[in-house]
Amino acid sequence: MVTCDFLIIGGGIIGISIARELKKRYPNASQILIEKEADFGLHASGRNSGVLHAGFYYTADSFKAKFTQKGNQRLTEYCASKNIPVNRCGKLVVAKNEAELSQLDELMARAQANGVSMDSITEKEAKNIEPRVKTFERALFSPTTASVNPSEVVQAMREDSLNEGIEMKSQVRYMKKLDNNIIKTSQGNIEFGYMINTAGLYADKIALDFGFSKDYRILPFKGLYLYSKEPAGSFQTNIYPVPDLRNPFLGVHFTVTAGKKAKIGPTAIPAFWREQYKGLSKFNFDELLEILFRQAGLFWSSDFDFKTLAFEELQKYSREKMVSLASSLAEGVELKNFQKWGEPGIRAQLLNIRKRKLEMDFVTEGDNKSLHILNAVSPAFTCALPFADFACDKIAELSRS
Repeated sequence: MVTCDFLIIGGGIIGISIARELKKRYPNASQILIEKEADFGLHASGRNSGVLHAGFYYTADSFKAKFTQKGNQRLTEYCASKNIPVNRCGKLVVAKNEAELSQLDELMARAQANGVSMDSITEKEAKNIEPRVKTFERALFSPTTASVNPSEVVQAMREDSLNEGIEMKSQVRYMKKLDNNIIKTSQGNIEFGYMINTAGLYADKIALDFGFSKDYRILPFKGLYLYSKEPAGSFQTNIYPVPDLRNPFLGVHFTVTAGKKAKIGPTAIPAFWREQYKGLSKFNFDELLEILFRQAGLFWSSDFDFKTLAFEELQKYSREKMVSLASSLAEGVELKNFQKWGEPGIRAQLLNIRKRKLEMDFVTEGDNKSLHILNAVSPAFTCALPFADFACDKIAELSRS
């Protein structure tokens, strides 16, 4: 049997960041990170937009508000230290009509409360930043929003982890809990002193084995992007609509990648099994039944109008629909330029099954034997480094209890 002081389950950016922070704090402790895939960061960590968010969407009392601004700064500095390209192009948030101006004001108020740099600008000033932008009377500009290639970041952190002496095992799948300090994996049993569950789409399943996540289940949503074939530099900055602040999705928008190419998306299409990336790949009948049951319940009762959300999002499988939505944000958006879908991502969104609501903030549960990261959705990529500090503080606190 393999033994270690710290065991991390899940090799995305959150798991790797926590592993590295634990190594700094406990340099003499043995540590193993296991990942079920052949490589690290192959799910949400490598399939997200790559946007380094600024931190103005979130209420000041939220974890997201606390971590996003610091995460943006620290990840930008990390990328610079590793010569990873960062496109510091900023972000425009635009209004479609007069009714949305009050929502711009709310975002501006949140930015100020969170200490995030944000400019309220006129339509003319917005066009000076992005000549193609469409907005009603005014807009917001976030100068610290940037974009990177997320896979490059994860691979750099993986290399750092190995150099720092963290044992990283790929193709090792968690199977079940055998005892308080022993789990069964696809490659044998592991005994640990403390376990950290950062398993993303399966975090709730593992947590249930340890007596947690009783009120929570993961509800997967598929995110798709359409890529523009226009030349790099055709868009100068990211363009986002005013979001519906009642749910955790930001709506279809323009993202300018680290390579300065534009894409539109993402969708938030309800998925029917946890890894429904393409066709029937990784189809799981038990997951299908469970998720259909959850979705059916939300159709009749939810605090975020799941029925309308699902109907609107399913339409976004259509390129025509996606381009139509994007055309309200910018001039010269033509279907002929948006032919190629990017690699799908699945958002591991936590659902409170008792309250029938989507959790908007990070959610963790744990005790003196394990910590479970149940909800680490966008902007978790941006927040990874300060979130790791928080998680390690939590581990130290729980370990003493």
